[in-house]
Amino acid sequence: MGKKENSLSVSDFNNELKLKGFNVFQIDDDSNVIRNYSRKDFYKICLTTGQSIINYADRSFDMKGTILFFANPNIPYSWETISRSYVGYTCLFSEDFYKPSDRSESLQHSPLFKIGGTPIFHISEEKREFLNGIFKNMIAEQGTTYAFKDDLIRNYINLIIHEALKLQPAEEFEQVKNAAHRITNVFLELLERQFPIESTDRPLQLRTAQHYATNLNLHVNYLNRAVKETTGKATTTHISERIVSEAKALLLHTDWNVADIAYALGFEYPTYFNNFFKKMTGTNPMSLRPAEV
Repeated sequence: MGKKENSLSVSDFNNELKLKGFNVFQIDDDSNVIRNYSRKDFYKICLTTGQSIINYADRSFDMKGTILFFANPNIPYSWETISRSYVGYTCLFSEDFYKPSDRSESLQHSPLFKIGGTPIFHISEEKREFLNGIFKNMIAEQGTTYAFKDDLIRNYINLIIHEALKLQPAEEFEQVKNAAHRITNVFLELLERQFPIESTDRPLQLRTAQHYATNLNLHVNYLNRAVKETTGKATTTHISERIVSEAKALLLHTDWNVADIAYALGFEYPTYFNNFFKKMTGTNPMSLRPAEV
Protein backbone atom coordinates (compact mmCIF):
# COMPACT_ATOMS: atom_id res chain seq x y z
CA MET A 1 0.00 0.00 0.00
CA GLY A 2 3.04 2.25 -0.01
CA LYS A 3 2.57 3.34 3.60
CA LYS A 4 5.48 4.40 5.69
CA GLU A 5 5.58 2.19 8.76
CA ASN A 6 6.62 3.84 11.98
CA SER A 7 7.07 1.94 15.21
CA LEU A 8 5.90 3.84 18.27
CA SER A 9 7.31 2.97 21.67
CA VAL A 10 5.57 3.57 24.97
CA SER A 11 8.92 3.70 26.77
CA ASP A 12 8.76 7.49 26.86
CA PHE A 13 5.87 7.20 29.26
CA ASN A 14 7.22 4.42 31.48
CA ASN A 15 9.35 6.55 33.80
CA GLU A 16 6.54 9.02 34.38
CA LEU A 17 4.03 6.22 34.87
CA LYS A 18 6.25 4.56 37.47
CA LEU A 19 6.47 7.83 39.36
CA LYS A 20 2.82 8.85 39.32
CA GLY A 21 1.02 5.86 37.81
CA PHE A 22 -0.89 7.94 35.27
CA ASN A 23 -0.56 9.79 31.96
CA VAL A 24 -3.16 11.23 29.59
CA PHE A 25 -2.50 12.90 26.26
CA GLN A 26 -4.09 13.89 22.97
CA ILE A 27 -3.49 11.94 19.76
CA ASP A 28 -2.85 14.35 16.90
CA ASP A 29 -2.50 13.16 13.30
CA ASP A 30 -1.46 9.67 14.39
CA SER A 31 -1.75 8.24 10.86
CA ASN A 32 0.27 5.51 9.15
CA VAL A 33 1.45 4.03 12.42
CA ILE A 34 1.91 0.44 13.56
CA ARG A 35 2.42 -0.27 17.25
CA ASN A 36 4.14 -3.52 18.06
CA TYR A 37 2.16 -6.54 19.22
CA SER A 38 3.21 -6.92 22.83
CA ARG A 39 2.10 -6.84 26.44
CA LYS A 40 2.25 -3.38 27.97
CA ASP A 41 2.83 -2.55 31.63
CA PHE A 42 -0.28 -0.49 32.23
CA TYR A 43 -3.99 -0.26 31.59
CA LYS A 44 -5.00 1.88 28.63
CA ILE A 45 -8.17 3.64 27.51
CA CYS A 46 -8.26 5.11 24.00
CA LEU A 47 -10.92 7.29 22.38
CA THR A 48 -10.06 7.50 18.67
CA THR A 49 -11.67 8.60 15.42
CA GLY A 50 -10.44 7.11 12.14
CA GLN A 51 -9.84 3.65 10.70
CA SER A 52 -7.56 1.12 12.34
CA ILE A 53 -6.87 -2.58 12.68
CA ILE A 54 -6.57 -3.81 16.25
CA ASN A 55 -4.94 -7.17 16.93
CA TYR A 56 -6.06 -8.17 20.42
CA ALA A 57 -5.03 -11.54 21.90
CA ASP A 58 -5.79 -13.98 19.06
CA ARG A 59 -8.35 -11.77 17.26
CA SER A 60 -8.22 -8.93 14.73
CA PHE A 61 -10.76 -6.13 14.28
CA ASP A 62 -11.13 -3.62 11.46
CA MET A 63 -12.59 -0.56 13.18
CA LYS A 64 -14.00 2.58 11.54
CA GLY A 65 -15.37 5.80 13.01
CA THR A 66 -15.05 6.65 16.70
CA ILE A 67 -14.26 3.83 19.11
CA LEU A 68 -13.48 3.45 22.79
CA PHE A 69 -10.84 0.79 23.48
CA PHE A 70 -9.74 -0.73 26.81
CA ALA A 71 -6.39 -2.55 27.02
CA ASN A 72 -5.35 -4.94 29.78
CA PRO A 73 -1.60 -5.14 30.60
CA ASN A 74 -1.90 -8.94 30.65
CA ILE A 75 -3.14 -9.24 27.05
CA PRO A 76 -0.84 -8.55 24.07
CA TYR A 77 -2.20 -6.25 21.37
CA SER A 78 -1.09 -4.12 18.45
CA TRP A 79 -2.70 -1.19 16.68
CA GLU A 80 -2.34 -0.31 12.99
CA THR A 81 -3.68 3.06 11.85
CA ILE A 82 -5.16 2.93 8.33
CA SER A 83 -6.79 6.31 7.70
CA ARG A 84 -4.90 9.48 6.81
CA SER A 85 -6.54 11.44 9.62
CA TYR A 86 -6.53 9.85 13.05
CA VAL A 87 -7.23 11.77 16.26
CA GLY A 88 -8.34 11.20 19.81
CA TYR A 89 -7.08 10.71 23.36
CA THR A 90 -5.18 8.08 25.34
CA CYS A 91 -5.15 7.49 29.08
CA LEU A 92 -2.54 5.19 30.65
CA PHE A 93 -2.61 4.11 34.29
CA SER A 94 -1.40 1.41 36.65
CA GLU A 95 -3.63 -0.66 38.90
CA ASP A 96 -1.79 0.79 41.90
CA PHE A 97 -2.85 4.28 40.78
CA TYR A 98 -6.45 3.23 40.15
CA LYS A 99 -6.75 1.39 43.47
CA PRO A 100 -4.23 2.98 45.88
CA SER A 101 -5.86 1.56 49.02
CA ASP A 102 -8.80 -0.46 47.73
CA ARG A 103 -8.52 -4.21 48.26
CA SER A 104 -11.66 -5.05 46.33
CA GLU A 105 -11.89 -7.01 43.10
CA SER A 106 -9.09 -6.60 40.60
CA LEU A 107 -9.55 -4.61 37.40
CA GLN A 108 -8.81 -7.87 35.60
CA HIS A 109 -12.34 -8.99 36.52
CA SER A 110 -13.98 -5.96 34.94
CA PRO A 111 -15.97 -6.79 31.77
CA LEU A 112 -13.86 -4.14 30.03
CA PHE A 113 -10.45 -5.52 30.96
CA LYS A 114 -10.78 -9.23 31.68
CA ILE A 115 -9.56 -11.90 29.30
CA GLY A 116 -12.36 -12.79 26.91
CA GLY A 117 -14.10 -9.51 27.74
CA THR A 118 -15.44 -6.84 25.39
CA PRO A 119 -12.88 -4.01 25.15
CA ILE A 120 -14.01 -2.28 21.91
CA PHE A 121 -17.05 0.00 21.65
CA HIS A 122 -18.52 2.11 18.86
CA ILE A 123 -19.17 5.68 19.99
CA SER A 124 -21.84 8.04 18.64
CA GLU A 125 -21.04 11.66 17.81
CA GLU A 126 -22.97 12.85 20.86
CA LYS A 127 -21.13 10.44 23.14
CA ARG A 128 -17.81 11.33 21.50
CA GLU A 129 -18.23 15.00 22.42
CA PHE A 130 -19.09 14.02 26.00
CA LEU A 131 -16.06 11.72 26.34
CA ASN A 132 -13.80 14.29 24.67
CA GLY A 133 -14.73 16.65 27.48
CA ILE A 134 -13.71 14.11 30.12
CA PHE A 135 -10.31 13.54 28.49
CA LYS A 136 -9.74 17.29 28.16
CA ASN A 137 -10.54 17.69 31.85
CA MET A 138 -8.02 14.97 32.73
CA ILE A 139 -5.31 16.59 30.61
CA ALA A 140 -5.95 19.95 32.26
CA GLU A 141 -6.03 18.41 35.73
CA GLN A 142 -2.79 16.45 35.45
CA GLY A 143 -0.90 19.72 35.01
CA THR A 144 -2.24 21.31 38.19
CA THR A 145 -0.90 21.29 41.74
CA TYR A 146 -4.31 20.48 43.24
CA ALA A 147 -3.69 18.27 46.28
CA PHE A 148 -6.45 15.81 45.39
CA LYS A 149 -6.00 15.71 41.62
CA ASP A 150 -5.27 11.95 41.65
CA ASP A 151 -8.66 11.33 43.26
CA LEU A 152 -10.30 13.57 40.69
CA ILE A 153 -8.58 11.81 37.79
CA ARG A 154 -9.63 8.42 39.19
CA ASN A 155 -13.21 9.72 39.21
CA TYR A 156 -12.87 10.70 35.55
CA ILE A 157 -11.56 7.20 34.71
CA ASN A 158 -14.51 5.68 36.56
CA LEU A 159 -16.90 7.89 34.64
CA ILE A 160 -15.46 6.67 31.31
CA ILE A 161 -15.68 3.05 32.51
CA HIS A 162 -19.33 3.44 33.53
CA GLU A 163 -20.19 5.10 30.23
CA ALA A 164 -18.66 2.11 28.42
CA LEU A 165 -20.52 -0.40 30.59
CA LYS A 166 -23.80 1.16 29.43
CA LEU A 167 -22.91 0.56 25.77
CA GLN A 168 -23.23 -2.54 23.65
CA PRO A 169 -19.89 -4.01 22.51
CA ALA A 170 -18.84 -3.42 18.92
CA GLU A 171 -20.43 -5.89 16.49
CA GLU A 172 -17.01 -6.75 15.02
CA PHE A 173 -15.88 -8.07 18.40
CA GLU A 174 -16.56 -11.80 18.31
CA GLN A 175 -15.67 -13.58 21.50
CA VAL A 176 -13.41 -16.52 20.77
CA LYS A 177 -12.94 -18.69 23.84
CA ASN A 178 -10.35 -21.24 22.89
CA ALA A 179 -8.89 -23.64 25.43
CA ALA A 180 -5.91 -21.44 26.33
CA HIS A 181 -8.17 -18.45 27.01
CA ARG A 182 -10.57 -20.49 29.12
CA ILE A 183 -7.77 -22.02 31.18
CA THR A 184 -6.08 -18.65 31.69
CA ASN A 185 -9.32 -17.00 32.71
CA VAL A 186 -10.01 -19.73 35.28
CA PHE A 187 -6.45 -19.49 36.60
CA LEU A 188 -6.63 -15.69 37.04
CA GLU A 189 -10.00 -15.96 38.77
CA LEU A 190 -8.69 -18.66 41.11
CA LEU A 191 -5.61 -16.54 41.83
CA GLU A 192 -7.72 -13.51 42.71
CA ARG A 193 -9.98 -15.59 44.98
CA GLN A 194 -7.01 -16.32 47.25
CA PHE A 195 -7.09 -12.68 48.36
CA PRO A 196 -7.36 -10.60 50.44
CA ILE A 197 -5.53 -12.30 53.30
CA GLU A 198 -7.53 -11.33 56.37
CA SER A 199 -6.04 -13.46 59.12
CA THR A 200 -2.75 -15.14 59.95
CA ASP A 201 -4.84 -18.15 60.92
CA ARG A 202 -5.65 -18.71 57.25
CA PRO A 203 -2.37 -18.34 55.35
CA LEU A 204 -2.13 -18.42 51.57
CA GLN A 205 -2.32 -22.02 50.33
CA LEU A 206 -1.76 -21.76 46.57
CA ARG A 207 1.68 -20.27 45.98
CA THR A 208 3.17 -22.06 42.97
CA ALA A 209 2.18 -22.90 39.42
CA GLN A 210 2.06 -26.56 40.46
CA HIS A 211 -0.39 -25.74 43.27
CA TYR A 212 -2.75 -24.05 40.80
CA ALA A 213 -2.34 -26.77 38.18
CA THR A 214 -3.21 -29.44 40.75
CA ASN A 215 -6.22 -27.45 41.93
CA LEU A 216 -7.43 -27.05 38.33
CA ASN A 217 -6.70 -30.71 37.53
CA LEU A 218 -4.22 -29.76 34.80
CA HIS A 219 -0.63 -30.66 34.04
CA VAL A 220 1.55 -27.73 35.09
CA ASN A 221 3.19 -27.50 31.65
CA TYR A 222 -0.22 -27.19 30.01
CA LEU A 223 -1.23 -24.41 32.42
CA ASN A 224 2.06 -22.58 31.87
CA ARG A 225 1.74 -22.73 28.06
CA ALA A 226 -1.86 -21.48 28.14
CA VAL A 227 -1.12 -18.57 30.47
CA LYS A 228 2.02 -17.55 28.57
CA GLU A 229 0.27 -17.78 25.19
CA THR A 230 -2.71 -15.71 26.33
CA THR A 231 -1.10 -13.06 28.53
CA GLY A 232 2.54 -12.97 27.52
CA LYS A 233 3.50 -13.52 31.17
CA ALA A 234 4.53 -16.68 33.01
CA THR A 235 2.21 -18.28 35.55
CA THR A 236 4.77 -17.72 38.29
CA THR A 237 5.00 -14.03 37.35
CA HIS A 238 1.24 -13.57 37.83
CA ILE A 239 1.41 -15.33 41.19
CA SER A 240 4.45 -13.39 42.39
CA GLU A 241 3.02 -10.02 41.33
CA ARG A 242 -0.25 -10.72 43.12
CA ILE A 243 1.56 -11.81 46.29
CA VAL A 244 3.64 -8.62 46.21
CA SER A 245 0.48 -6.54 45.75
CA GLU A 246 -1.07 -8.20 48.80
CA ALA A 247 2.14 -7.82 50.78
CA LYS A 248 2.12 -4.07 50.11
CA ALA A 249 -1.51 -3.84 51.25
CA LEU A 250 -0.75 -5.73 54.47
CA LEU A 251 2.32 -3.62 55.19
CA LEU A 252 0.44 -0.39 54.62
CA HIS A 253 -2.95 -1.18 56.13
CA THR A 254 -2.33 -3.58 59.03
CA ASP A 255 -0.19 -3.56 62.16
CA TRP A 256 1.03 -7.13 61.57
CA ASN A 257 4.76 -7.57 61.94
CA VAL A 258 6.82 -8.75 58.98
CA ALA A 259 7.05 -12.30 60.34
CA ASP A 260 3.24 -12.54 60.53
CA ILE A 261 2.89 -11.17 57.00
CA ALA A 262 5.50 -13.61 55.72
CA TYR A 263 3.65 -16.52 57.31
CA ALA A 264 0.25 -15.30 56.06
CA LEU A 265 1.61 -15.20 52.50
CA GLY A 266 2.92 -18.74 52.72
CA PHE A 267 6.62 -18.15 53.42
CA GLU A 268 8.24 -20.56 55.86
CA TYR A 269 10.73 -18.01 57.14
CA PRO A 270 10.69 -14.16 57.21
CA THR A 271 14.07 -14.10 55.46
CA TYR A 272 12.52 -15.93 52.46
CA PHE A 273 9.81 -13.28 52.31
CA ASN A 274 12.32 -10.43 52.66
CA ASN A 275 14.44 -11.81 49.80
CA PHE A 276 11.36 -12.35 47.62
CA PHE A 277 10.01 -8.85 48.30
CA LYS A 278 13.35 -7.19 47.58
CA LYS A 279 13.78 -9.18 44.36
CA MET A 280 10.32 -8.11 43.17
CA THR A 281 10.34 -4.48 44.29
CA GLY A 282 13.97 -3.50 44.77
CA THR A 283 13.40 -2.57 48.40
CA ASN A 284 12.78 -4.26 51.74
CA PRO A 285 9.33 -4.67 53.33
CA MET A 286 10.02 -2.30 56.23
CA SER A 287 10.55 0.58 53.80
CA LEU A 288 6.75 0.66 53.33
CA ARG A 289 6.12 1.09 57.03
CA PRO A 290 5.84 4.61 58.54
CA ALA A 291 8.94 5.60 60.45
CA GLU A 292 8.54 5.14 64.20
CA VAL A 293 8.91 8.28 66.26
